Amino acid sequence: MKEECLICKAPLVYLDREKQMECVICHKIELSNTQCGEGHYVCNDCHTKGVDTIIDVCLNTDSADPIDIFEQLVALPFCHMHGPEHHTIVGSALLTAYHNAGGDIELMPALVEMQRRGAKVPGGTCGFWGACGAAISTGMFVSIIMKATPLSEREWGLANTMTSRALSKIGAIGGPRCCKRNSYTAILEAVSLVKEELGIEMKCTLPLCGHTQKNNQCLQMRCPYHCV
Repeated sequence: MKEECLICKAPLVYLDREKQMECVICHKIELSNTQCGEGHYVCNDCHTKGVDTIIDVCLNTDSADPIDIFEQLVALPFCHMHGPEHHTIVGSALLTAYHNAGGDIELMPALVEMQRRGAKVPGGTCGFWGACGAAISTGMFVSIIMKATPLSEREWGLANTMTSRALSKIGAIGGPRCCKRNSYTAILEAVSLVKEELGIEMKCTLPLCGHTQKNNQCLQMRCPYHCV
C-alpha cells in the first residue's frame, strides 16, 4: 500500500459533507470531510507539523528556479505525497525564486506571511471548494509581492488573475487530485505571469515527476510530468 492514511496507510475516504472528527494525534475535534477506511483522522495542524522548516531552506538557497526549490521543500521529512502543506510550499518556492531572480521583496517577512496565509487553506479544497490550494498559493504569492489588499486596483486584479490562470490549467488536466502535479502546474503558470506582467524572469526547469510510486491515483501517461 502506497502512502494514504498517515497512521495505518489505509486508503482515504472522502465524505460528501463535513462531520466532527477527532484527530488521533492531538485529539483536537474539528469538522472535516476526510478520514481513512479504518476511521483515523489527522487534523491539518498535525499533517503539516514541521512546516516551519520551509523558511530555513528558502533562506539558504540562491536558486531562482521555483521547481528546484519546490523539490527541495517536498523532500523535507514533514511533507507527504498529498496534503495542505503544499498550500504553503508552492508560494514559498515562488517567493524565494522571485527574490533570487531580482524581485524587490524582503524574503523573510514574505515567507512568514506566506506561512500564515497558507495555513488557513485546509486540505481537500480542490475537490470540496473547486479551488486547488496550490493555485490559491500562487494568488497569495502575487498578493504578497505586490502588497495587494481588497482595495487595491492592479494588484488585486493580478492576484485574482494568477489564481484563475493556475486553476484553469489544473482543471484542464482533470482528476483525481495529485498535489505534486497541481503544484508543478501552478508554479509554471506563475512563472509565466510574473514574466509577462512584472518583467522578472525566474528560471524554470521542466518538471519530471519522481513521485509516481507514492501516488495510488497517479494519472501515469495522462500526466504532463510523468516520466517512464
